[in-house]
Amino acid sequence: MDQTNRSVVVGESVVVKWLTPPAPLPHPAPDVFAHLTSVGFTATATPYAAISRRVRRGGDDGELLLALVTAYLPGAEDGWRWCVDEAVSGGTGFAADLGSLAADLHAAMATPSTTFPDPVRHAPAHRGPGPAPWAARAADAVDEALALTGGPDGEWLSAHAAELRAELTAPAPAEATPLIRIHGDLHVGQILRLRSGYAVIDFDGNPTVTGAGPFQPAARDLAQLTTSLEHVGQVAIKRRGAAPARIGTWAAAARAALETGYLARLAELGHGALLDRSLIRPFEIEQECRELVYAARHLPRWRYAPMGVLRSWYP
Repeated sequence: MDQTNRSVVVGESVVVKWLTPPAPLPHPAPDVFAHLTSVGFTATATPYAAISRRVRRGGDDGELLLALVTAYLPGAEDGWRWCVDEAVSGGTGFAADLGSLAADLHAAMATPSTTFPDPVRHAPAHRGPGPAPWAARAADAVDEALALTGGPDGEWLSAHAAELRAELTAPAPAEATPLIRIHGDLHVGQILRLRSGYAVIDFDGNPTVTGAGPFQPAARDLAQLTTSLEHVGQVAIKRRGAAPARIGTWAAAARAALETGYLARLAELGHGALLDRSLIRPFEIEQECRELVYAARHLPRWRYAPMGVLRSWYP
């Protein structure tokens, strides 16, 4: 997917990411950078500075975040490039490493710091009438995707709306769902491949979501990361002529390896309780619908990817 901001490499040493348009403060990235630095998470571009300016809005003083300055990672390869290569070749060895990276990130987010002294909250199990909060938000995404997707894709979506909605209600967990500061937009495009491993970047939150609370279930990140592998497969089919059946096999294997790596690493770090697995499927459905919303509002040519995924899920 196209980048919504503008990044400039300066002197082969730093990257200045200009936010277009500037974002009102508070913004998630500066605090997340400060937190990750203090707890020793290094699998990202080292953050150096946040550039802002004061403004007057509606008679009140405010502040806009203009840019973020991070280290330049020489030789880094964008995930929408290297992962498509893996899909075309059938390679899945990378997937467990991505799962471990996501687990390391979530464990770091759940570690107290001076920035986030209380990093883990809990959402009570839903017992009352009506849909759980997660299901209600996902249902809104389905409704919005239906309203914005036209043509044959919209007809297909309408015909399968009942199936999509049926998967939104997760079974009530035995215990309260843990909530942490998640990445919020964790897809393969946010993961750079380096000579020495991988780095996760862009902690700006999900551009398709407005009004989301800062604390979310870890399952939301995991669901977005695994569905992005499916999007990679659709890119390989459309742009590289890969066979759909072979890509389907690759995506299933890559997803399984990523989730296995994530669970193993999370348990190893003593944070196995962070993942509420009952939420993964509802979040996957919501994410595909949000991809359709993003395509309708910002990048129409992207629609083939989420539609391809949904058609493969409901043949």
